[in-house]
Amino acid sequence: MSETRALVEIDSVSKRFTPSVSLGERVAAWLGSPIDTRTVHAVDAVSFDIRNGEVLGLVGESGCGKSTLGRVIAGIHPPSNGSAMIDGLAVMGSGSKPLKTTTRIQMVFQDPFASLDPRVRIGETISEGPLAHHLVSKVDARAYVTRWLLAVGLPAEAADRFPHQFSGGQRQRVAIARALAMQPDVLVCDEPVASLDVSIQAQIINLFLKLRRELGLTMLFISHDLGVVRHISDRVAIMYLGRIVELGPTPAIFANPRHPYTRALLDSVPKLVTGSDELVTFKPIQGELPSPLSPPSGCHFHLRCPFVQARCSTEPPQLDGRHHAVSCHFPLSDGE
Repeated sequence: MSETRALVEIDSVSKRFTPSVSLGERVAAWLGSPIDTRTVHAVDAVSFDIRNGEVLGLVGESGCGKSTLGRVIAGIHPPSNGSAMIDGLAVMGSGSKPLKTTTRIQMVFQDPFASLDPRVRIGETISEGPLAHHLVSKVDARAYVTRWLLAVGLPAEAADRFPHQFSGGQRQRVAIARALAMQPDVLVCDEPVASLDVSIQAQIINLFLKLRRELGLTMLFISHDLGVVRHISDRVAIMYLGRIVELGPTPAIFANPRHPYTRALLDSVPKLVTGSDELVTFKPIQGELPSPLSPPSGCHFHLRCPFVQARCSTEPPQLDGRHHAVSCHFPLSDGE
């Protein structure tokens, strides 16, 4: 896609979680039991932008910090350091309070069975936020809900039903309608099709593409499914243990990955041999993802990297490059 302005700007965002100590744990500590106060380093100094009208895919293994980063961008978690901005305005205010700008960024969660209140009718679920933010009056609320239900392919009568009366795919459509009813500029989609059947996944992906065309939405699409990300994204960011290790146009990432982790991630996906029913022997990534409680020094990937050198274990690489950026001291070239 052509170069456009940055709508969302993420500047050196880090997010750490340190468990609070309860009174019972303090008493136990007084009696000699240890207290676990280790800090989880979920996101580590991440910087990138999302351009107006684009879909940016965010990919990585489970536990790499993708969902946490999405929640920081959506204003659900305050960053420990750095800032998330939309149109130059902070998403989170002082004291970790969301600002009015957060209505411009809405989130669609992975599990539609958990993200909808089972005791609340769908119409109320969709209208609650717009009513609270004065986007619609009580008089017009029913028609407003109908508008968004139809936009996601559900009938107007769905407003009177409860979540348990819908299938998984229909519930995810409700969740999308709820997000759209806030009239956002940006949707943060956190594994929105991971819990759905493959046939339903395709329908929801096509719905996202349709809504993007019709509403001009900007999206951060978080997924571990490389095929889905390749289909829907304009650019892709590869995340490993809290850091962005590669960022670039989707065709370049898939055709010419420059970070060893990106190459390993692509090689770990089984592929069909042309004209055969046999699967190519895929190459799983060697080693285990290190714990975010104690991330390794230097490049976080150096413990699993087949190209590791001495510098990699001591000096953290920086994300470098304008159109196709890579965070690696020894990036791969074509054909490697």
